[in-house]
Amino acid sequence: MTRLMSHAATLCTAAAALLAAIANASPVTYQVDPAHTFPSFEADHMGISVWRGKMTKSSGTVVFDKSDGSGTIEISIDPASIDFGQKQLNQWAQGKDFFNVKKFPKASYKGRFDGISNKLPTRVQGELTLHGVTHPLTLKINSLKCVPHPMFKRELCGADASATFDRAEFGLDAGKAYGFRMDVDLRIQVEALAAAQ
Repeated sequence: MTRLMSHAATLCTAAAALLAAIANASPVTYQVDPAHTFPSFEADHMGISVWRGKMTKSSGTVVFDKSDGSGTIEISIDPASIDFGQKQLNQWAQGKDFFNVKKFPKASYKGRFDGISNKLPTRVQGELTLHGVTHPLTLKINSLKCVPHPMFKRELCGADASATFDRAEFGLDAGKAYGFRMDVDLRIQVEALAAAQ
């Protein structure tokens, strides 16, 4: 009888482990937290300094399968939320000579996780749509970590990613005639909370 109970307990433990593995293998959808996600950038200013700014309004979803590191990301960014830390420059960047937010009110990035190592992606292969133009853009994932959120009791994932792109390819070539370099360094810190069940 003792041996039978021990065998049954072992089977129950194995079944529980299998169910947990199956549950963990399912892709999870996360909602991007706009209060903790601010794409930022660095751009040349006449070859004499580097201007830095960020977009303060973004939203989107991330789908991540921790069992194999696969997943997708879709982010929507509001170019009108650009913030250089200078009001006049913000207004100019929103206007017709640069982002032209009345004509192009949204920017977006869509991609899939790639370069899986130890069940974690090391990059995102995707496309950036900016100023009405779409081009491929690969993001390097510098860090990615998921933890239980202490307040919401759901999983919270955060990442830091980076890339460099040529803004002139998106029709944003203001300053080129004055010797401004067109390359922009993009940095994205993102946090996303697992969707409520």
